[in-house]
Amino acid sequence: MKEVFFLDRRLVIAGTGSGVGKTTLTIGIMSALKKRGLTVQGFKCGPDYIDPSYHTAVTGRASRNLDSWMLTENRLLDVFTHGKMDAEISIIEGVMGFFDGKSPETNTGSTAEISVLTKSPVLLVVDCSAMARSAAAIVKGFQLFDKGPNIAGVIANNVGSEGHFHLVKTAIEQECAIPVLGYLKREIDIEIPERNLGLISSIERGDLDPFFDKLGDLVLDTINIDQILELSITDTFLENKGPSLFDKKKETSLRIAVAKDAAFNFYYPENLEILEANGAEIVYFSPLANDVLPEAVDGLYLGGGFPEEFADKLAANSKTKQSLKASIESGLPTLAECGGFMYLTESMETTEKTKHEMAGVIPGKIQMHPNLAALGYREVSGQNDNFLLGNHIAKGHEYHYSTFHSDDEAIPYAFETEGMRGKKKEGFLISNLVAGFTQLHFASCPSIVDNWIEKCLEASLQKK
Repeated sequence: MKEVFFLDRRLVIAGTGSGVGKTTLTIGIMSALKKRGLTVQGFKCGPDYIDPSYHTAVTGRASRNLDSWMLTENRLLDVFTHGKMDAEISIIEGVMGFFDGKSPETNTGSTAEISVLTKSPVLLVVDCSAMARSAAAIVKGFQLFDKGPNIAGVIANNVGSEGHFHLVKTAIEQECAIPVLGYLKREIDIEIPERNLGLISSIERGDLDPFFDKLGDLVLDTINIDQILELSITDTFLENKGPSLFDKKKETSLRIAVAKDAAFNFYYPENLEILEANGAEIVYFSPLANDVLPEAVDGLYLGGGFPEEFADKLAANSKTKQSLKASIESGLPTLAECGGFMYLTESMETTEKTKHEMAGVIPGKIQMHPNLAALGYREVSGQNDNFLLGNHIAKGHEYHYSTFHSDDEAIPYAFETEGMRGKKKEGFLISNLVAGFTQLHFASCPSIVDNWIEKCLEASLQKK
């Protein structure tokens, strides 16, 4: 293996399209690398919480999102270099097809763009079922489409046999002049667990550990890990220009309570780390365990997740509901995103038409639907003197199966959001509570953290 000064290993696992096996192969490669004794750092392109939970479970390190639409290039590199600190190799899982992003006209927000920004070699996953030489035409098309990305190798997925793999390998290596590093068979007697609502709790219980272990063994059997390690080597030094968002900036006695359990677990790690860099101590509690709000906290963060999956238990946990209601109504500066927003309403009705009483802070109810109610990127501005955003613009995304309904004639909306289908107002703002379906990335607008901490200190002083 060649030796390089400033040795750094990083690799993008990209796909020709959704459903070709990116996640299966990413998890398998991570597991195989761990079996080799390497410290692996996972990343996911785009605003996804589920796939990073797989990465985290396999690697033992918090996986990070890299999003070139939500973050500027400098902040994306800040997140990347901060996240891979002390790791021996970074594996970046792509999203959708390699060139698919926010727009059909550019690479913005795509895996291809992130591979260029991070100067990472790309391993292209091709679904080779029902084809042989034609696989080379597909790879050649991806090579020629844009000269910026460095497609360094290929993995053949869903091949019928070892003989089928060698047909594909011969064609691609002859026509495209890049190596085919291995394959997974179409019938490998293993299936990635469906990304359903119980996934997070299954991972936390360790239920999927045997799956991860077996997948790693399969990858070691038919994919050349030594060649992957060689392709991943780069001698390009990456750094963000200017101060890091994660440098310690302030020392305060500020404490922010964060809901964290199987119902509430969708947080960008950077959001919490930027709060900590600005002097906040994060104190976790569990609504599912019927915890009361931790003592002496100055702020509250209720993130997204799957409260609908645990609606009956959340409804029954009166201690948590009463504690949150009393604290928020007394002026505790609070951000509630998606699942957290849903939890703070008066009630939630499931798709089975069962109604559950929620915390009752926000006048209105949540209706669950069998199909997605909203999906996509959002550019977000504040409404009604939103203390978090002020006059700033942040970026985030929506992904939920629920809708909010209120009898109020004039809803005090928290946000105006702009997405692919235009502008709309959403959420709810009352006193020091900012709540809505949009999940914000604080690195897109660090002023969120400054404003929140200032409001927490102000509210704390008023109590004294």
